[in-house]
Amino acid sequence: EIYSTNVPRYKVAMMDFQTAIQVCFSKYVEFTGRARRSEYWFFVLFYAIVSSAASILDSVLPGDMLSNLVDLAFLLPLIGAAVRRMHDIGKSGWFILIPIYNIVLLATDSDPAPNQYGVPVK
Repeated sequence: EIYSTNVPRYKVAMMDFQTAIQVCFSKYVEFTGRARRSEYWFFVLFYAIVSSAASILDSVLPGDMLSNLVDLAFLLPLIGAAVRRMHDIGKSGWFILIPIYNIVLLATDSDPAPNQYGVPVK
């Protein structure tokens, strides 16, 4: 089994959908450490599902408050996960601000060696 040194309370052999959501919300505003590719993309998928459901409900119900609240609730965890993902490939978190190139970096495989941001989580 692989023990995640990034999240000591989770012992994971493989990052699954539910664990990724739990990890990202438990590290709500943590911008240090590293995040697996699966952790980031499962959390982005969860955000897309919840955001879409909130938008549909907003179109049916009066007002558009629900989708705004969802976006606000997910803002910092998404930024934190993206920064940790950049750290996992050995880049600074500021790379998330570069359009298009950041998507390529977010999809890049993890750096297998320890780097300045910590030991590999994979």
